[in-house]
Amino acid sequence: MSELEFSVIVPTRARLPQLRRCLAALADQQFPRQRFEVVVVNDGSPALPEAECARFRERLQLLSLEQAWGGPASARNTGTRHARGRFLAFTDDDCAPEPGWLTALARCLSDAPGALVGGQVRNALDDDPFAIASQLLVDYLYAYYASGRARGPGFFASNNLCGPASAVRALGGFDARFGLPAGEDRDFSDRWQAAGGALVHCPEALVMHHHASSLSAFTRQHLNYGRGAWTFHAARAHRSGTRLRVEPSGFYAGLVTHPLRAMSGPRALACAALLCWAQVANAAGYFLARAGVGGRGPRVGATGSEPRALDSFGAFVEKSETGGGRR
Repeated sequence: MSELEFSVIVPTRARLPQLRRCLAALADQQFPRQRFEVVVVNDGSPALPEAECARFRERLQLLSLEQAWGGPASARNTGTRHARGRFLAFTDDDCAPEPGWLTALARCLSDAPGALVGGQVRNALDDDPFAIASQLLVDYLYAYYASGRARGPGFFASNNLCGPASAVRALGGFDARFGLPAGEDRDFSDRWQAAGGALVHCPEALVMHHHASSLSAFTRQHLNYGRGAWTFHAARAHRSGTRLRVEPSGFYAGLVTHPLRAMSGPRALACAALLCWAQVANAAGYFLARAGVGGRGPRVGATGSEPRALDSFGAFVEKSETGGGRR
């Protein structure tokens, strides 16, 4: 039986400077070193330099894995298959968890050991308007779903997410048919709740997001988000046998005007304009995916690679609490 409490899984692709910062932050965790490991999954980029890995192995229990390019969902699943911890904590290579991150997650999980726990993500680049706009978008989404006005269940972003390893595996992990970094976390959260699992927010588990961008990168990101939104909504409708539904127009109006309520001055206007543009790109990506034009995403209804849904969520919660399913 593993004595590890956490396996921290970090997918990465051709972003070594960002990965260095992430690993340095994980090495500075206040949580006891012997009680967690870090699993880095290199998603199809050149192999990570062994010298880099060796340097961090002096401070971390570090496992470095390589895979052919499959996208972050696939990389997380690769990490999940090799992880030894009781709980799986997911973050991204452009994130830097604060020193108390794992301690806060452990505290939340002690109160709700079978829950999917999502922490707080905060923008670390206060001089980057695109990063600020992206943070405002995430803040709006979390507040909107917490308000109960949403047509669907809430979700946690995959750059600050943690749950019991046995439960994640029983659910089939992330849907690897989401080839882009867009929508796979909403899909995972939706399947988790459909199986009877709870989502618990843990704002004390803080991750700083270092995602520098530009107008072209910001546009491409939101095109991908639109593609991911289509594939998520279509997959969800397919699973439930219901009609595809999206949020009402008020949701989008509130999103675009959110910066005007959250901040003031020229920066608020600039962020509102960026979120308006983001929604244009998002809509374009959504309808392109719906028309089957370009992109990498799941084939809704395909067989042979669909993640599982459980008949009884309590079965694997009981296993988690009694040690079953650990390696």
